[in-house]
Order: sequence, then structure tokens, then C-alpha cells
Amino acid sequence: MYNSLLDVLLCVADCGSFTKAAEKLYISPTAVMKQINALEQQLDLRLLTRTNHGVRLTASGESVYKDAKGMIAYSAQALERARRAAAAQTVIRVGTSMLNPCKPFMDLWNRVNDRLPQFKIAIVPFEDDHAEILSVLDHIGATFDFLVGVCDSAAWLRRCSFYPLGEYRLCCAVPVRHRLAAKERLRLTDLYGETLMMVRRGDSPINDRIRDEIERHPQITIADTAHFYDVGVFNRCEQTGSVLSTIECWKDVHPSLVTIPVDWEETIPYGLLYARRPSAAALRFLEAVQALTPPAGQADPQPAI
Repeated sequence: MYNSLLDVLLCVADCGSFTKAAEKLYISPTAVMKQINALEQQLDLRLLTRTNHGVRLTASGESVYKDAKGMIAYSAQALERARRAAAAQTVIRVGTSMLNPCKPFMDLWNRVNDRLPQFKIAIVPFEDDHAEILSVLDHIGATFDFLVGVCDSAAWLRRCSFYPLGEYRLCCAVPVRHRLAAKERLRLTDLYGETLMMVRRGDSPINDRIRDEIERHPQITIADTAHFYDVGVFNRCEQTGSVLSTIECWKDVHPSLVTIPVDWEETIPYGLLYARRPSAAALRFLEAVQALTPPAGQADPQPAI
């Protein structure tokens, strides 16, 4: 292995004296001599002959001198190769939050990473805030390259591109002590007399279609939420004892809520959200995903709750 004391040996040999080498190395002649002595002890070889006129290499010293030149050149080349390899690594940044966790992305990554050996993953957390999520999406591509989320939102789709991976069922959540909590499946008639919290009209065609059906049942009271959920919506459901329109992938968001399938059999697509003008690295990742993932509508079914 390359030894930094070899630099001192080369300098002394080239200068022909400890004093001149010390001037070049900006250390004292005594320090130069100590380092040469240390190298000779490590190698168990006599490398220099000391004379009144300076120093000269022994036969062993000449051999080490020649090989040291090669080792130093090789070390420089190895370092340069390592720097190029580091520069060649591409980092894909993945957004994650409580309602948009990165686990589905990581499951996908585990399927494609053999095709992308130079790629690395960085997880970038962000807060679920219904008032700020559009700003988060406006910066996709700058703050992070991808997030995985459910997406039927016109406002979202105006801000980013969407690659569908599959679908989640739309369900209802109720507090654990709610009268419906023990149900394995709900009918709309089960919701009679209840207040159903759900996204207000105008942003999600799927949600609007469900509202059309529910409004045919005046026995159900609809309470509008903001277009985009955050954790506060789940807290309000638990605190008011209401029923919440939700998605199967959010069943663990709030420990005091139970998520139950509903007879309406509606689903909402989920997939990769990314910039309108993605980077070359993001496009390369998408190509790898497309090679292994079935087209939209043919993704592996999600497990039942």
C-alpha cells in the first residue's frame, strides 16, 4: 500500500540532501531525517547512504524510488476514478409524509434497483397540510423528484405528472367505539342518521360521483372537508364521532379510527407524482419502472383490509 513517507524519500533523493528537502517540504532537516529513519525501520531496508556531500540512494533505495513513483501515479489515478464514480452516482429524492408514505416507492425501488446501480435514494420528509400541499407540488422536481400518492385531484394534476401504479378502495372510517366499528362491510343504509365527512365538490371526479349517490339518501348528512386531507381531518372524525370517507391505505393514520370497506366499490388511483419537466435521472427511473410494472389498470391488486 502507498505510504506517505515515500514522498519524503522521493524529495530527499531528488534534492540530494536533507536540508534542501526540508526547505521544499517546509519542515526541519531533523524532521526529514526522522521520517526517513521511520521508513527504513518499517521496510527493514537501508534506503540512503549519508555522506559529507549529501545523500544518495542505495540499491534498495533505487528500487523503492522507482516503484514509489509508480505507486504515487497509480494512487492519483485511483483517487480520480473514485471521484468520477462518486460524481456518476445519481440521487433520487423521494418525498414522504404520514398520508403519502414512501414505502410503496421503496417497494418499487427494490424491484428496479438492479437496473440502476448508479442510483441512490434520499428520503425527504414533508408535512401533510391541506393549505400547503399545492405549494409542495409546485416545487416537485426541486425539493424532491417523486412522491407516491393517491391522485384524482384536478388541482394536483395541473401541477405535476402522474404515473398510475394501481388503485386503492375508498372506504369509511369511524371511531373505535362507534356503533358501526364492528361491521366488516358497510351499506349506505348503515350510514342513515350519521354525519359523513367527505371532500367538498369540485376537485375529484370520483369523490363527486360518490356524492351524487349519497345525496340520493337524505338520511345521511354530508359535512364538507377541504379538498385535501391532513391529520386534522382524522382528529375531527374521532372527536366528533362522525363517519369519514377515506382510503384503505390510510387505515393506520389514526389509531382510534377503524377503516371499513363500503358497498359502493369505488377506487381511486395511486402512483408516482413527478415534475411536469422531470430531470434526466427521473426519466431514467421511470423507464426502469415502465419496463417492470404493468400499465395503469393492470397493477397488482392491493391486499384487502
